Amino acid sequence: MSAVDLAATAAGLPEAWSSRRLGMVGPACVKVLRMDGLPVEEERHEAAEALLVLDGRLELEVDGLPVTVRAGELFMVAAGAAHAVRPGSRGTLVIVELPGE
Repeated sequence: MSAVDLAATAAGLPEAWSSRRLGMVGPACVKVLRMDGLPVEEERHEAAEALLVLDGRLELEVDGLPVTVRAGELFMVAAGAAHAVRPGSRGTLVIVELPGE
């Protein structure tokens, strides 16, 4: 596999919050997506997930507390934690998660 331009891949997606699966690392799925400022409803997963902000900013609410993840930062959402995207999240996000979680 050759190198992937993550920002260009995210920019080319048909809509925000629509991720593109880049591949698997063991059982984990690596995806990229574009954030557009709109909120995303609360969800929970049975396994932890990693959220890496490449550019922009991710505004979360995790177990009722506000969290800001800036460009170049990684945030680990614990298994079972309630988390939602708050308004104002923009940029490129990489997610590493177990499929179907």
